[in-house]
Amino acid sequence: MSDLKGVISPFTTPFKHNGALDLELVKPQVDWLIGSGVHGLAAGGSTGEGHVLDRSEHYDLIAATAEAVANRVPLVAGIIANSTAEVAARGLAVKPLGVAALQITPPHYLFRPDDDAMVNHFREIHAECEVPILIYNVVPWCYLSPDLLLRIMDEVPGVLGVKQSAGDMKLFADLMRRASTDNLIFSAVDALLYPTYQLGARGSIAAILTAAPGPSVKLWDAVIQQDWNTAKDLHERLMPVWDAIGLDNMPSLVKYAQQLQGLDSGYARRPTSPATDKQKKAVHVALDNLGLLAEG
Repeated sequence: MSDLKGVISPFTTPFKHNGALDLELVKPQVDWLIGSGVHGLAAGGSTGEGHVLDRSEHYDLIAATAEAVANRVPLVAGIIANSTAEVAARGLAVKPLGVAALQITPPHYLFRPDDDAMVNHFREIHAECEVPILIYNVVPWCYLSPDLLLRIMDEVPGVLGVKQSAGDMKLFADLMRRASTDNLIFSAVDALLYPTYQLGARGSIAAILTAAPGPSVKLWDAVIQQDWNTAKDLHERLMPVWDAIGLDNMPSLVKYAQQLQGLDSGYARRPTSPATDKQKKAVHVALDNLGLLAEG
């Protein structure tokens, strides 16, 4: 976990047109992202359509990714499941693959566990897996407050950090201000990565990093180097990318962005809808403004 920082790209899961996993497309994407300078990869999250993977598919995806990564950068395994036992089983299965951390959502069904149950959820998962955990704070009706996030990290030593999502900068700022130096806070506020870095985020794990990895790495580098003019320029040119991809069919749009840059990343799995012509035009314009379109 000490190496987990900077731009952690949550890459897309490649599916064939019939919905089957297309694991042959994993390594080309891994190589493309690492070649773009990302500091780590995350598999099986929201951008990676982890919610549509069964247990065996989840293992196969993480295994193929770990093999492709070959220890070049840290690998985070996303797990999106509602049952404490199911999350623990998936985490235990991928532990031997050498993942740096598990990125785990709170339960995402309608009924929200109370705070004690939420703490115990993460406690039991870590006790079973003994792999560091990042809480993926993204589920709208099960959104965890800074108070609860800090309590979980305090009471469950294996929970080392949070991937803070949604666009509420007040919540992000509160979490950063109150977190200890041992808490690893990653930003998933795609359109506002620049200010979250300035607030001290450990890095980012966000879809825009997969749609436009090169400029995203340059933005991180510019902030680290305190090159504010470059950082502000990249921030302003990356914002239209998020406007173009941050929609309900985001996996399809990120894959289209990758396709425009010469990478075949397959299809999104149904029922996610494919990109419309209007959406494709917006993605095309946003990438063209960053000089990312592949020749031809």
